[in-house]
Amino acid sequence: MGISPEVHRYIIAGLFLITGTLHFLKPKFFTGIMPDYIPYHLAMVYISGAAEIVGGLGILFENTQSWAGWGLILLLIAVFPANINMTVESIQKSGYTSLFSMATIARLPLQFALIYWIYWACLK
Repeated sequence: MGISPEVHRYIIAGLFLITGTLHFLKPKFFTGIMPDYIPYHLAMVYISGAAEIVGGLGILFENTQSWAGWGLILLLIAVFPANINMTVESIQKSGYTSLFSMATIARLPLQFALIYWIYWACLK
């Protein structure tokens, strides 16, 4: 018998609330990892941060849980190019063996695990 999906939703919500808040507290980090072809970097950081906060809150309530779950999954897909960009730039700057590069490489498949986790906890 494992941890209930409800507990998982609280953990996921916490992760998104923290990360979403960081978009407003440390926007320079997030604008720095965005690919050049995405316009209006700062606005996109604020929009994605707000979406993370709204989604994190939304999965906590039964009547918004499904919408919020799908919204978070779509958000993770939308920001994936920024994660790829961060990985490529880190490798170009520091090589494959730097700790940050290795962390960004490991993060890419974890994004898919996070998508599945949200699906399992919020939509199944």
